[in-house]
Amino acid sequence: MTNSEKDAGVIEVLVQRLEQQRLPRALDLKALVDRGERLSSLDIAFLDEALEDASEVKPFFDQHPEWQDLAGRIAHLYKEITTKALENEQGAS
Repeated sequence: MTNSEKDAGVIEVLVQRLEQQRLPRALDLKALVDRGERLSSLDIAFLDEALEDASEVKPFFDQHPEWQDLAGRIAHLYKEITTKALENEQGAS
């Protein structure tokens, strides 16, 4: 298996996980915090895991600039969620 075949397989798995798991959940969390609600411990654990995974695949995206725009948009979504979640927490106390 060549490096490009291996990379294609990694991309396929990452995109599938994003489409089926990460993005739907992240969009649900965005809607939740936009309504002024607070994140549960499960929501926070999801974000923690997603951000940890993102840091692990960052070197891969550094080698594949064609995917950096998508990675940047997802990172921005996570930032929006966490920023709004923090505002909601501070407003609740």
